[in-house]
Amino acid sequence: MASVSNWFSQVSAVTTTAVRTIPQRRGSSLATIAGIAGVVAVFVAVLSIGEGFRKTLRAAGSPDNAMVLRAGSDSEMMSVMLGDSIEIIAQAPGVARGAVETQGPDAPFSSAELFVIVDQPKRTTGGAANVPLRGVSPGAFATRPELKMIAGRKFEFGKSEVIVGEGARKQFSGLELGTTQKWGVNEWTVVGIFSAGGALWESEIWTDARVLQPAFQRGNSFQTVIAKLESPAAFDTFKDALTTDPRLDVQVMRESDYFANQGRTLNGIIRGLGLVISVLMGIGAIFGALNTMYNAVASRTREIATLRALGFGAGAVVVSVLAEAVLLALVGGAIGAVGAWIFFDGFRTSTLNWDSFSQVTFAFDVTAPLMIQGAVLALALGLVGGLLPAIRAARLPVTAALREA
Repeated sequence: MASVSNWFSQVSAVTTTAVRTIPQRRGSSLATIAGIAGVVAVFVAVLSIGEGFRKTLRAAGSPDNAMVLRAGSDSEMMSVMLGDSIEIIAQAPGVARGAVETQGPDAPFSSAELFVIVDQPKRTTGGAANVPLRGVSPGAFATRPELKMIAGRKFEFGKSEVIVGEGARKQFSGLELGTTQKWGVNEWTVVGIFSAGGALWESEIWTDARVLQPAFQRGNSFQTVIAKLESPAAFDTFKDALTTDPRLDVQVMRESDYFANQGRTLNGIIRGLGLVISVLMGIGAIFGALNTMYNAVASRTREIATLRALGFGAGAVVVSVLAEAVLLALVGGAIGAVGAWIFFDGFRTSTLNWDSFSQVTFAFDVTAPLMIQGAVLALALGLVGGLLPAIRAARLPVTAALREA
């Protein structure tokens, strides 16, 4: 026990001395901190794109809602259902009922929907972007109670009117209240702006599906039906009724499950890009840390040799050099993570959802787990950058080091 206590005492003494001498190497130490801060900031910022995108998709899915698509379809874009199927789905057991605009006080809470893409220029670049235009049925507002009008009014069914999600209005030009756009064969007037608690719907433009069908020559077809269930437990009853009905060829899933699976392609690209960028920048940061720690060892040659001559072990010297490297790395990591949170958290942008080939507006989401991952990355960079200098310090011959100094 005495030897273990003595070793810890040596480590504490040597490490304390090393940390106290950091101001003497201010320039190289600051360069290392800045390099690692840059790596962590980029790492956290890039991955926050994926976090924000997933958050937007998760907010769109409700366990109370079921989503019906044509059997074998991977997404709304690939699904087609004829109008004859819509009433069968709406009247299936398990669907909640209540007052619905234009349909009476005891109507099913279901919405047959049509999804098309329209070109609209981005505010920042002016380039054309694929903006989703969703045709909905009167029950749509009952299935998405989080949708709130923040300006103007809801569109009137039967008219060429649209309401625009808050995210779409901010990211794309020509979608202000009162403006008119020509999509398909119709001219559409923006009569309202809505929010949806940050959900996917804020990226979209909504209108009456029955008006959208002839404007884009879709006949009497839809792509999906969203049904609000009496409770999440009613899902199996609803699903079994539809999948066993010989008149239908559909698949049924919870809306939350559908959106949880969306965006996997983009998330894979983002994570891969973040890894590549972090590795390339991390290599540079490691070389910076190596240079700093080699300079630290060189400037402390006499000190290290004296300590060794006094009986301090090589292990204590190794730990002290690694501790200095880790301290600089963690300071840089903290600066980088906090900087990413300050400058990027909540920053709104849009990107292409490869599963629907349309733009999705979302906000960067710098989460606590991401900041912790950044700190772990900084720690790894510090350990790698300090290892070789630490070994060199431990192997310094005492007599040669004293003469060199």
